[in-house]
Amino acid sequence: MGSWYWIGVFTGIGVAFGIVAAVAGSRRVVAAILGAAFGAAVGYLAIGWPEAVGGAVGGVAGALGAAPVVSGALRRGGTRAGLAVFLLLGAVVVAALAFVPVIGYLEAVALPALGRRLRSRMPERYAGLRTLARD
Repeated sequence: MGSWYWIGVFTGIGVAFGIVAAVAGSRRVVAAILGAAFGAAVGYLAIGWPEAVGGAVGGVAGALGAAPVVSGALRRGGTRAGLAVFLLLGAVVVAALAFVPVIGYLEAVALPALGRRLRSRMPERYAGLRTLARD
């Protein structure tokens, strides 16, 4: 296997760290920074700097993709601990799938696209409806 394989693996592992960081960080920017930092650290400590870059990119992609799911679940009454359990299980699956060639790259592209699509499907809120609800 070439270095492209290991970069893809650590990109997928970075996506998994980003998913977990989306629960830990209350904002998308904080989650993206946490995911990138953990993904880069693991990639660098395991092999070297190209894998660290892949891990950082994957961490940002994972955090940005999972943030709409986390915010929607918390807004609808879910608990952060319960959501963390489910996202941790999902992150383990994502990390395991990263060892299949090319899947790590696909995870880094598909997860933010799915998060963007989910975010665009959220209903809009209008101030007039909130003022009527107070009566």
